[in-house]
Amino acid sequence: MKSQRAFADGALLASTLDRKGYLGINAPDRKNAINHRMWREIPLALDWLCDHADVRCIVLRGEGDRDFSAGADITEFDAVRGDPETAREYEFSNAAAFRAVRLCPIPVIAMIRGVCFGGAFGLAAAADIRLASNDAVFSIPAGRLGLAYPVDAISDIVETAGPQLAKSLLFTGRRIGAREALSAGLILSAYHASDLPANTEEFADDVAASAPLSNRASKAAIRAALSGNAEDRLQALELAERTFTSDDYEEGRRAFGEKRTPRFTGG
Repeated sequence: MKSQRAFADGALLASTLDRKGYLGINAPDRKNAINHRMWREIPLALDWLCDHADVRCIVLRGEGDRDFSAGADITEFDAVRGDPETAREYEFSNAAAFRAVRLCPIPVIAMIRGVCFGGAFGLAAAADIRLASNDAVFSIPAGRLGLAYPVDAISDIVETAGPQLAKSLLFTGRRIGAREALSAGLILSAYHASDLPANTEEFADDVAASAPLSNRASKAAIRAALSGNAEDRLQALELAERTFTSDDYEEGRRAFGEKRTPRFTGG
């Protein structure tokens, strides 16, 4: 069953279809630039998607057919980021959005075409998987604006791009294309622009076909391995324990014995 809801006056579009959720950045006339209200409501949109029990994978994308996102809407900085106090509040909103993507219990796939700059780079880096078009361009121009990139987002960038490429992007603000991003491991795959949506859907379908509890446990375990945090490890162990007594584990064993595709329910 399809459902949909708009956030941030329609600048964020959340929808569900066929066990998949979609979160679209919807400002194509401004290269999908993200304003302050959009930053604040990204966590709300993700929560809404996660509240749908049938959603097993979320695709994060830019609406329109050109760009993922040019990042933060700089035109509003004088009003919403014009002094230290408002700058701190704005960065808190950034960090909350990155954290919502990073800690989303459901796997998140970023579908990237065109520009992926600044804060949008941080959103993509916080996702679990990044698939891009051959014409995708990546950049973090914070140094060209005299700003520091949010500290919470740096760990995602270092994890996805490696420390040397992260330093290069942050120190220079230079742009890299899909080929360099692919070789660095920043993206998993690169496709012709016209093939990206179909390949993203196919990947998302594969994720959605796996047992939901297994994917949640795997995501938590990978997070724990990267963070080295004891609480993260405990959460991962608890989620793993839940799979042992799940209906899906029983279904998986039965389907294997019967040589058929398992039908997982998330129970």
